[in-house]
Amino acid sequence: MSQEGRDSSRGNGLAEALGTATRHSQAGRLSEAEALLRQALRDYPDQPDALHLLGLVAHQMGRTETGIQLIERALKASPNASGFQANLAELYRRAGNSRRAIELGLSAVALKPDHADAQFNLGLALLDDGQNAGAIERFDQATRLRPRFAEAINSRGAALRKLGRHAEAESEFRRALSIRPSYPQALNNLGTVLRDLERPAEAVAAYKSALVQQPGYIEALNNLILAHKDMRQFDQAIAVANEALRLSPGNEALRLSPGNEALRLSPGNVETLTRLAAVQIDRRNPEAAIASIETILAASPAKPEILDMLGRAFAQTRAVEKAVTAYRKAIELKPDFAAAYDNLGNALKELGRVDEALAAFDRALELDPSDSDVYLDLADVNTFRVGDRRLAALEARLTHLDTLAPNAQMALHFAAAKAYDDIARYDDAFAHLSRGNALKRKIVSYDEAAALDFFQRIEASATDDTLRAERGNGHASAQPIFIIGMPRSGSTLVEQILARHPSVQSAGEIGDLSLAIDAACASDGTLAGFPESLRDLSGTEFAAIGDDYLRRLDRYAPGAERIVDKGLSNFYFAGLIHATLPNARIVHVNRAALDTCVSCYSKLFAEGWSQTYDLGELGRYYRAYARLMNHWRAVLPPGAMLDVRYEALVGDLEGQARRLLDYCGLGWHARVLDFHTHTQPVKTASAVQVRRPLYDTSVGRWRRYEAHLAPLIVELGSLCDD
Repeated sequence: MSQEGRDSSRGNGLAEALGTATRHSQAGRLSEAEALLRQALRDYPDQPDALHLLGLVAHQMGRTETGIQLIERALKASPNASGFQANLAELYRRAGNSRRAIELGLSAVALKPDHADAQFNLGLALLDDGQNAGAIERFDQATRLRPRFAEAINSRGAALRKLGRHAEAESEFRRALSIRPSYPQALNNLGTVLRDLERPAEAVAAYKSALVQQPGYIEALNNLILAHKDMRQFDQAIAVANEALRLSPGNEALRLSPGNEALRLSPGNVETLTRLAAVQIDRRNPEAAIASIETILAASPAKPEILDMLGRAFAQTRAVEKAVTAYRKAIELKPDFAAAYDNLGNALKELGRVDEALAAFDRALELDPSDSDVYLDLADVNTFRVGDRRLAALEARLTHLDTLAPNAQMALHFAAAKAYDDIARYDDAFAHLSRGNALKRKIVSYDEAAALDFFQRIEASATDDTLRAERGNGHASAQPIFIIGMPRSGSTLVEQILARHPSVQSAGEIGDLSLAIDAACASDGTLAGFPESLRDLSGTEFAAIGDDYLRRLDRYAPGAERIVDKGLSNFYFAGLIHATLPNARIVHVNRAALDTCVSCYSKLFAEGWSQTYDLGELGRYYRAYARLMNHWRAVLPPGAMLDVRYEALVGDLEGQARRLLDYCGLGWHARVLDFHTHTQPVKTASAVQVRRPLYDTSVGRWRRYEAHLAPLIVELGSLCDD
């Protein structure tokens, strides 16, 4: 055969090898494709098409760096091949080098502007580099060239989401799915933007659809954990975390109980474990969250988001100084971490370090002026004045209200109400209160009929005869001091007075008594729940509830002589407290009904108190509460409960403090009058106020809003004179 014939034959052989290797690659037969291409390169060293295809195969086999080296060689042999440049750009992007990816992408589209894939890859690189607007332009170019380019449409949605344009992002994800219904990445992205839009039930459905299309899709599983968390479906979230951990390479199978009492975490999937820790924090299981986070930190380098989460967990355990340290470490690693500054501000607020808290909130807003929650946190600490920069910033943000999700709107309304109250624009303040409360009422689950029926059932079950029969059967400990009553009634002030006594520590607002009661009623399945169980519990069971509660209480202040439990809603259980812990002290703090209710209506509570977001419902609830407290006064023996009136405390601090300490069996210590200097963390809506010397400006506060309170005044009736 002539030389020309031999060259032609070899060329045909190369083309055939490249074609066969391409088909192997597309079918997932990567080893076969690699073998063919390496043989071709032995015959044709530095042949650009073979190098390029082998580079792509190497990437598919998980050897991206090798793929980059091979395509770089191909590009040297054929420097103007726009396709090589586009694919090399994508490999650099996936290797984390977005700058080199952008450089190659720009060169590729300059050589061939009508190359849709090159435009798309350049858009991805710009997206990774945070150049979201530029990325959108490239995705638009790609879809102009290929109108049904689902991947480009999906990525355009991702860029819009990063810009905070969530409704537009949702439309793009749905448009991609209309082109390709079986597109798990678009379904996953749709779920995430639905979470942004505070539609978690729809997000759960989207993630589950993604998992039907791609079983074992770890990113969708991880996101599904968060969607279940948003819906407070904690058991489901933990089950999904188990599945993600089971499927993740390098992880041991893990089974977690719903309570997460004992964690045996392998160091594998950090993302899954991070989401699991977030579930534990929302479930109020901070010890388990800390265990999870410490496992993550032992298995991988510290990330700022993990340290921020550790701070949140420490804050729940009242180890607030440790929380501050964790937040500061997160900020050291990521100086523009706005959320960590916000969390730091809240921790500093709890510690009474108001100026530092203000500085942290200011910095958070400098970094992210769109975060509505920070305005609310700032408002809780700041006293606004006409013309100040913080008021101007808040009012500027209010101009965007109609574009925001409901939770963001709520936060801004409550922040604005506080600001306008500070500057005596009371009608404007109430207008924002009305709108903020209406938004909150739409999303809280509050069954008024069931709530009011609960009061009646307590009165029917906790009769004088029932309680008299159980006297003397409870646990003898005098350690607990219960502070009960409505929120915003002066309870934090009483707590701080007590906590300044050397024999007293405070556990804060805890729900351990309710947990102990539930545990007793569920122990053998034969008892009814509270309050009907009051008629069925034996003397030993009353003592067992007291013993269980004391074990729980001791973890807050081990060995303390007296511990304050400021779980205000324990007013439901006053009769049971006396039966289970007859030597415990019960301090009922109360304040003028109208002032209490207006103050409740002015606060966006972190959790609970769902009856406070409608004036009529609030008035009816307060009336039922007042009736129940009268019931306790009638059926409990003299001295079982002490009523402390906020207005009396403000008018005679020392006299009322002496009365309080005497009731609790505590000797007089003058330092209790310096309650505002106490350094113990305070985690309530009154955290800032209680750091100030006593003032009486909150007495009669309701009169500022009298013209707007008709629904409340009607429901309170004669209690308005209280």
